[in-house]
Amino acid sequence: MSRSDRDPLFFPPQKYGEEPEPEVYSVDVDTEGQQRKLRALIAIAAGVLVIALAFLESSTLQTLWAELKTSVATALGGAPPANAPLDSLPVQLQAQRLLQRAASNDAGALAEIDKRLPGWRGKLQLDDALWSALATASDSRQMPVRIAAVEVDLVARHIEKTPAMVDRLIGLAAPGQNNRPAALWGLGELANRGIEPDRARQGVTGYLHDPQEEIRFWATSSLAMTGQDEAMAPLLESLRHDSSARIRENAARALAVGGMFTPEQRMQAVPELLNDAADAGLDPATRTWVFHALRDITGQSLPDDAAAWRQWYGERQ
Repeated sequence: MSRSDRDPLFFPPQKYGEEPEPEVYSVDVDTEGQQRKLRALIAIAAGVLVIALAFLESSTLQTLWAELKTSVATALGGAPPANAPLDSLPVQLQAQRLLQRAASNDAGALAEIDKRLPGWRGKLQLDDALWSALATASDSRQMPVRIAAVEVDLVARHIEKTPAMVDRLIGLAAPGQNNRPAALWGLGELANRGIEPDRARQGVTGYLHDPQEEIRFWATSSLAMTGQDEAMAPLLESLRHDSSARIRENAARALAVGGMFTPEQRMQAVPELLNDAADAGLDPATRTWVFHALRDITGQSLPDDAAAWRQWYGERQ
């Protein structure tokens, strides 16, 4: 039996017995009075409509309307409009769009990210779209944009900026643990943000000689993320001596464009890179990456010729 078969809200109880004849009432209708009331109601409704149409031009109503359209679009599975108000977007889209704006040199986006970070904690998730926005922001030439990417990434990964978190990540980076690369990356970010920076960096450096190539790859990337002067020498060693071509190339990129080194810090690596460029003991691929690094760091377009680079460097001293 369906609910409608038994629910009195749908079907009231039957009446038993004979029903009395309905009484007939005689009512005198005041037609003229009703017409006056109707005209008054129409006038009031027209006035309200005029006021509403005038108010339609206000920014407040336009914002509400934009938020409504965004909510409907999101509920239907579509993408919210590009000009949708930030507060009308889910936190995932807020972070994604602000990072995209920041990477496009929108200074106001950096302030918005800083303001919204506390409210995003515990809500952001590192999905593919946010990861893509983070990758773009991390490659920005502007250090404030890279810093914003680090801060958003820490929130999305649920990594708190505390010494206790450094301890935890050091443990999670140890052999036998799951997702060691993520732990190494988190240590590099925490070091960059000044959370136990030396201990966090040292927790990464030991894995430059890990037997697993993937771990060494993330260790070199994480060292660059620290942005510390002390990270330069270990990266140069990986560039020269790691058995994996992939790691040597990653170390060269880390020194030249990756991570959080400033342009001034990268220039400190140039004398060592000049020595590597002239080292006939290095394999051709590694020397090629050395020359790429020199071009990226200096902005010069010299050929793969160690003598030409030494001459240029000597002239600028």
